[in-house]
Order: sequence, then structure tokens, then C-alpha cells
Amino acid sequence: MAKKKAKPVVDEIPLKFQYHEDFTAAPDGYIFVFGSNLSGFHGAGAAKAALDYYGAKIGPAGGEGLHGKSYAIPTKDEWIQTREMPDIIESIIRFVAFTKENPELKFWVTQVGCGLAGLKVEDVAPYFYEAENCSFAEEWKDVLEACELGEIEVSPEEVEAA
Repeated sequence: MAKKKAKPVVDEIPLKFQYHEDFTAAPDGYIFVFGSNLSGFHGAGAAKAALDYYGAKIGPAGGEGLHGKSYAIPTKDEWIQTREMPDIIESIIRFVAFTKENPELKFWVTQVGCGLAGLKVEDVAPYFYEAENCSFAEEWKDVLEACELGEIEVSPEEVEAA
């Protein structure tokens, strides 16, 4: 997979509302956030880029969390089938907590779950809204801005149910 050159990012602007073209390389200093599977087999899409360029780990231990300069969010299970949405939401919630616990880190968030896992942007992106220090794929902009305007809400009950 060829790496596209990333658009410049202005560090003075709060990262929460920065966006980048998807399928671009994360700039130096960013953690590449991608959709993975619980087997840790990163053979295609953003997962393959994470393996090739950002230190993603192969095997079950590499299915979720920080590895090298990458952070895996499992959207598929051990058998490479799309996980149930409540399970994906739990993993997203762990990522959001990680961003808050590590304010010194910056994250380059791909369209997690919206590629090979086949999920819709509007079903995934709102759960990332509270994440900090992130540059999100441009394709998520409308949904995340709708969250900012209060047009889309993720209810506490919905998150707790996950």
C-alpha cells in the first residue's frame, strides 16, 4: 500500500476538530488509529498500513490497544467477522479513555469500522466524539460536527448498554 503525503496539520488549532484525508500517512508524532481484528492478523486496509508503517503487532495481543505508533480498535472478531456493535463500542470507549489518560499523545484516526467491517459512518463516528487530541478522517466531519451542535447524541444508556 503506497503512503500518501499527509496534509499539513496546524498544531495551534485544537486537535479535536481537525480532519485529514483518509488513506494518508500519519505525520510524525501521531499514533495511527485503525480498525483491527481480535486475531491480530493485519492483512488489508488501514490494518495493513499499521503493520507495515506504524508498528502494529501480529497475533491476538495485537488485536487491541497501543503497539508501536499504532492503536488497534477491533471491529472484527478472531474469525474476521464483524463484531457486534456493543462490543465495538466497548473498544471505542477504551480508546477514548486512553486519549484522555494520555494528553501528551496525538492520534490520527482512520475511518475505523467503515471499511472492511462494513459499518456506516453515522453508526461509528459519534462514539469517538469525546476523544481528545485527534485528527479524524474528513469523511467523519459532518457526523462529528453534528455531535458538536447537539444534533446527534450518544445517550449514556446506549453507552452503558455496550
